[in-house]
Amino acid sequence: MTRSEHLAEQLDWYWRRNLRPRLEGLTDEEYFWEPVRDCWSIRLRGTSVAPTSEGSGEWTMDYIFPGPVPAPVTTIAWRLAHIIVSCLGYRVGWYFGGQDLESETFAYAGTADEALNQLDEMYGKWNAGVRDLSDADLENPPAAGPERFPMENRILHVNRELIHHGAEISLLRDLYRWQDGTASRRT
Repeated sequence: MTRSEHLAEQLDWYWRRNLRPRLEGLTDEEYFWEPVRDCWSIRLRGTSVAPTSEGSGEWTMDYIFPGPVPAPVTTIAWRLAHIIVSCLGYRVGWYFGGQDLESETFAYAGTADEALNQLDEMYGKWNAGVRDLSDADLENPPAAGPERFPMENRILHVNRELIHHGAEISLLRDLYRWQDGTASRRT
């Protein structure tokens, strides 16, 4: 295996064995579930609970920069959107010649199925791009985008981000399933 294939495989193993299977059967009710009040989420335009929101379509993402301290709890919908756009989408555009994405103009998903389709598409582009990198590509900063660290550093950063946010989404699914204490056990 090449270095880039090892880096891609680190995340792909997690994707195939942990995260993607944990997202199977995600319902719209879970996708939008708010475990506490004032969660940030994906919402119909004009209904944001945040000071501002981003997005070009019917659905927007609660957001403000800089973010409040402490950061608000976010829904599965918000976390998926963050992975799709901020973790993967920007970098697919910058590093691998994909379409440039902007959080302000992205069409956020109004259903769990639509979000999972966006996630699968963006993850596929990311994984393919990483696998195609040479050793020289890994050792140098990317030619495009604002990040000036070696590409290997950027890949490891994205791997950490997806593992971190994927674990948060998995925990939210567990909390949703067990909120009344009567969740059915998975087989």
